Amino acid sequence: MDDIDFSTVFTDVDAANESRTEYRPDWYDGKKVNEVGFCREFLEEYPMICVKGSFFTTEGRIADEDALGKLIYDKLSTWVKTGLPRRVDSLMNTLRKEAYQPDLPIQTDRIHVANGTLFLDGTFTEEKEYCRNRLPVRYDPDAAFPPEWIMFLDQLLETKDIYTLQEFMGYCLIPTTKAQKMLMIVGQGGEGKSRVGVVMRAIFGESMVNGNLAKVETNRFARADLEHVLVMVDDDMKMEALAETNYLKLIITAELPLDLEKKGKQSYQGEIYARFLCFGNGALKALYDRSEGFFRRQIILSAKKKDPNRVDDPNLSEKLTANPEGLFLWCFYGLQRLIEQNYQFTLSEQTKENMAAAVSDGNNLVEFMHSNGYITFFSEAEASTTELYQVYKLWCEDNAYTPLSQRSLSLHLTENQEAYQIRASNNIYINGDRRVRGFIGIEPTEKVRQLLERRGKL
Repeated sequence: MDDIDFSTVFTDVDAANESRTEYRPDWYDGKKVNEVGFCREFLEEYPMICVKGSFFTTEGRIADEDALGKLIYDKLSTWVKTGLPRRVDSLMNTLRKEAYQPDLPIQTDRIHVANGTLFLDGTFTEEKEYCRNRLPVRYDPDAAFPPEWIMFLDQLLETKDIYTLQEFMGYCLIPTTKAQKMLMIVGQGGEGKSRVGVVMRAIFGESMVNGNLAKVETNRFARADLEHVLVMVDDDMKMEALAETNYLKLIITAELPLDLEKKGKQSYQGEIYARFLCFGNGALKALYDRSEGFFRRQIILSAKKKDPNRVDDPNLSEKLTANPEGLFLWCFYGLQRLIEQNYQFTLSEQTKENMAAAVSDGNNLVEFMHSNGYITFFSEAEASTTELYQVYKLWCEDNAYTPLSQRSLSLHLTENQEAYQIRASNNIYINGDRRVRGFIGIEPTEKVRQLLERRGKL
């Protein structure tokens, strides 16, 4: 074997090290990483800002921060070989400080799309800016509405309900809660209604999340998942009644920041503009919330019954989403119509009946107050709360309903005094000398009063 000239070998190694040193980045001295220098160079290569702990680029929010950490890891690993995970975590924190910006406006006059910015008046520019949400779909003013989508909707919904869906999907394009509504499509099953969620994903991408309404209400971490999200889809809405509805109502009508919490982190004030689109076999119910405010936030569309002769197409989802530009344009026209209607949705008579039925099912006091033969209204009328409750229980018995509590009756009447043209009073006298709480402007009919007296209920 020939002898090896080690002096030459070491000379070559030294030359390589000198070359490596010559091109060494300014933020690395061979031993230590200058974190500020690294982050500034990183931001030149990958421009972004950090608002309240979240990173944003001109393409919208960076939802996958693990991917951002991988970019830092790859850049760092060329020079640093030990303790990389710890260094990456430290650099992420430094990057947040270096990219800090106090706020990023919520813009409701434009839609950020893949190829630029579309303003609500139809003006379009290819310029991009930092934004909270950028949709993955391109704006093409000449795109045609997909015939597969139009045919699918015709089989799923009545014509006027299609307008409602179009307006709601358009409503979700901009970060606003002005309409203060959520949308449900209910049916017996098999109609294909959940395919609407698939189409939404093609339009909204990471600006849409799949979730569960009950979890939003009960899990304190679930609300934070809705931050910087345009729409949440629940494609299998549970039929169990909700024990609480406070957070759902707050989010649907959100006009002020909400208290949000992420695991292992201090709670903070965040702005949520997510809308809810749900599919199920029935309307949303609440165990204890009897207020009309809960129900008037719901739009309930009825899906047509599945045609028994219809043959299901396993490739339907792919066909429906093959032309996302046309789907986006269809939604955009719905948004423009909704704005022209001052954020009032087009509602068919069936949908109005669905909404009224939801109110009645959730609170039979509403139906009782509109019943005939049990109560009467006139200015001189008066009745104690207990007396009215006995009438209400009789009505429930006659109609096979389970009565709510007397407190529920009292609260309902108090909250709806103006609607019923009655007035709460502490000066209702019974038996001539006992003063009790009750209401003026309402009392039992004479026949019902006599019946209850015979039964010893009055």
